[in-house]
Amino acid sequence: MKPPIRTLLILGAVLLAVIFMVDAVYVVSETNQVIITQFGEPIGGAVTKPGLHFKLPFVQKKNYFEKRWLSWDGDPNQIPTKDKKYIWVDTYCRWRIADPLVFFQRVADERGAHSRLDDIVDGETRNAIANFDLYEIVRSSNRKFEQTEESLLLDQTELAGEVQTGRQKIAAIILEAASKITPQFGVELKDVRIKRVNYVDEVQRKVFDRMIAERQRIASKYRSEGDGKSAEIRGQKERELKRIQSEAYRKAQEIKGKADAEATRIYAQAYNSDPEFYQFTKTLEAYRTSLEKDTWLILSTDSEFLKYLKNSK
Repeated sequence: MKPPIRTLLILGAVLLAVIFMVDAVYVVSETNQVIITQFGEPIGGAVTKPGLHFKLPFVQKKNYFEKRWLSWDGDPNQIPTKDKKYIWVDTYCRWRIADPLVFFQRVADERGAHSRLDDIVDGETRNAIANFDLYEIVRSSNRKFEQTEESLLLDQTELAGEVQTGRQKIAAIILEAASKITPQFGVELKDVRIKRVNYVDEVQRKVFDRMIAERQRIASKYRSEGDGKSAEIRGQKERELKRIQSEAYRKAQEIKGKADAEATRIYAQAYNSDPEFYQFTKTLEAYRTSLEKDTWLILSTDSEFLKYLKNSK
């Protein structure tokens, strides 16, 4: 063979060896675990040790799975309680892949695991909720019930029972029941929680109507109290106004009385100083006010009113 052909063959062989080596080596991190499959069938157990590992190139395939705890958030479900109250219950849980080989064989991937958890956790939630009254699901203790805006969503008479189990223990019952089923799918459950509880839409509308009526009743009460307080203030204002007016009138009359008394005193003093002159001036004032252009008076000749007119000559 010619040297260039040998060189090409060597380069081709090296390239092929590199390709085989790249496909034969894989890395496992601290957060992953790997199942090796050959023609779709798993070979051996799970590879969990971090570091470099080898497999047959092209023939075998690596399948990575999480080691860490994962979350599952279910859809709200309409569930009847023991006392026949229909409510929406929303749950979530923490889970991890405990047996990668079983997990791969039974559910294949995380999407399949979520589908299984939907069936398992939702089913056990439905079973648990159906065995307890509403107040057991909503409350966790017998602490004194406090009325808030949010608590008005729930009828307090329905929550008045004595709590024997409570919400947290019901969640623990769901976890215990579901944990007995999930290992057959290679899944370990860590925690199950009831995230939210609410009435169904039809009952919720009635609750909202009750809330509106309650708010309107309170508003009417405040308006009534306001009207009463307003009437009280107006009454106080009227009484104060009348008191001020009465006091002002009294003082005005006192001042007027003093002025009249002083005027009378001055008149008396002037009258006593010259009674004839005082009578004369008063008579002239009477003539000026009573005798006008078209005034007619019929008096006797000896009338006192004509005293100064008769003596005018």
